[in-house]
Amino acid sequence: MQLAIVPVTPFQQNCSVLWCEHTRAAAIVDPGGDLERVLQVVERERLDLRKILLTHPHLDHAAATAELAESRGLPIEGPHRADAYWIEGLPEQAAMFGFPPSRSFEPTRWLAQGDRVQLGEGELEVLHCPGHTPGHVVFYSRADRLALVGDVLFQGSIGRSDLPGGDQGALLRSIRERLFPLGDDIRFVPGHGPMSSFGAERRTNPFVADRLFR
Repeated sequence: MQLAIVPVTPFQQNCSVLWCEHTRAAAIVDPGGDLERVLQVVERERLDLRKILLTHPHLDHAAATAELAESRGLPIEGPHRADAYWIEGLPEQAAMFGFPPSRSFEPTRWLAQGDRVQLGEGELEVLHCPGHTPGHVVFYSRADRLALVGDVLFQGSIGRSDLPGGDQGALLRSIRERLFPLGDDIRFVPGHGPMSSFGAERRTNPFVADRLFR
C-alpha cells in the first residue's frame, strides 16, 4: 500500500491517505480538518476513495469525519465502541477549541481487537490499544510492515493519559504488549510528528524503552 501524510488543523495532526497501489482503492485515516488539502491528494493520485478510518475521535483526528462521510457517501470504520462518548462530544469540543463546527456521527462499523479492514487488495489488522482513550485502535499492514498508531506512540514520546478515559498503565501495556511484539522493523505513523520504528522507540524512548522494564 501507498501512503501520503497531510498535517491538518492547528494541532498539526497527521491525517493519512492510504491506498492500494493496484486497485487505487483509498481510505482517509483520521480526517480532523482541512479537507480540501487532504482531498487534493485523492485527486492528484486519481484514487477511488472508499472509506474513512478512525484511530480515535479526539477533535483533531475526527472533527471533519461527518462532513467527509456525508459529502462523499463514505462508510466510517472505527474506533472501538468504548470511544462513543468522545464522538458525542465533538460539537462541544469544536466550540471549546475554536474549530469550525463539527457534528457527531455513528460509525458504520465499530472495530475491535482482531478485526480486519480491507482496502483493495490490501488488508489492515486492527489492534485495540487503550490508554490515550478507552477505544483507541491501531491499523497495521503486515505486508507493508507499517502501523498507523494515532496518539498511542510518538517518536520519543507517548500519548497523553490525563484526558477523560485515559489510563497510563493501559497505555504502556498497549505499547509494550501489543505494538512492540510486532517487530523492531515496523515503521509507524504517529498522530503528530515524524515517523519512527518500534525498534528505535524500544531503544531510545524515555517512556517505554526496554531498559526501563528490566
